[in-house]
Amino acid sequence: MKKTTLILGLAALTVLGATSCQSFKDGEGGMQYKIVNDEGNTKIKEGDFVSLGAVITTESDSVLNSSYEMEQPFYLAAQKPMYPGDIFTALTMLGEGDSAVFKLNIDSMVSKSGQPKPPFKGDYIVHTFKINKVIPKGDLTDSLFNIEVEKYINQDREKAKNAEAGKIEGYIKKNKLDVQTTSSGLKYQVEKEGEGNKPNVGDTVVVHYTGRFLGGKVFDTSVKKEAEDAGVYNQMREPYEPMKLPVGIGAVVPGWDEGLALLSKGAKATLVLPSDLAYGEHGSMGIQPYTPLAFEVEVIDIIPQKGGAAPTAATPAK
Repeated sequence: MKKTTLILGLAALTVLGATSCQSFKDGEGGMQYKIVNDEGNTKIKEGDFVSLGAVITTESDSVLNSSYEMEQPFYLAAQKPMYPGDIFTALTMLGEGDSAVFKLNIDSMVSKSGQPKPPFKGDYIVHTFKINKVIPKGDLTDSLFNIEVEKYINQDREKAKNAEAGKIEGYIKKNKLDVQTTSSGLKYQVEKEGEGNKPNVGDTVVVHYTGRFLGGKVFDTSVKKEAEDAGVYNQMREPYEPMKLPVGIGAVVPGWDEGLALLSKGAKATLVLPSDLAYGEHGSMGIQPYTPLAFEVEVIDIIPQKGGAAPTAATPAK
């Protein structure tokens, strides 16, 4: 798994280093905790809406999940704790603007929730939280509460939409990509040219791929070693193998349809997709709205459809 410090992405936690020498306090259910910043606001209650930044790691700092690598906050509705010392117990200790580090006891989680023991060593899973926003449920009717939540989320998504171009340019600069841009806004760099013809509409492309958020986190891959190294290996997916998909008929997101049409057999390339060529304003499972994505692809084979078809068209913008 990727290694990082608990400070990953938490620029707002500027006092974390100053408080790192503080000892953890004992909480319920074997929890240990350290309040980094307390703004003195009302603490989270059952039913409240919460937007937070979070980094979840093992004790050895291997990242299990991070809202910062995904470049989107986590949203949740605060629930009644399932057992003393769980994640919702931790949230009741925080209010808007607060930040803290919680070490949640794995044995308590296993015995109280019935979840299987995680496949890594250590007594705790470490959660570093920064509470961005709390919308109290209080006495609000469900209708009024949902209006407030939807209003906030729409504002958040508008910010994400407006930040897209900067994220894409930052990713390209950080990774020193020399990209071409098509008229649709797809940016791509061919690292290795292929041989032979490019696929026609309806041809089947056999492709290995690794998909990343622009913060760097791998969210999906067809390569087993990449999955293991990124900590996203899923035994249920075995065997890991190249994906077969028809090109140019809308079977995949638009950026893939367009990008793969530019590549011959044997080609390797990086495709950087703005959200309107990926999962757009609605997002998808695990991918928030207005999220640009990067894919590293390798074309293993191109299987022509029977009877042939007209070629796809995607040309770099002038």
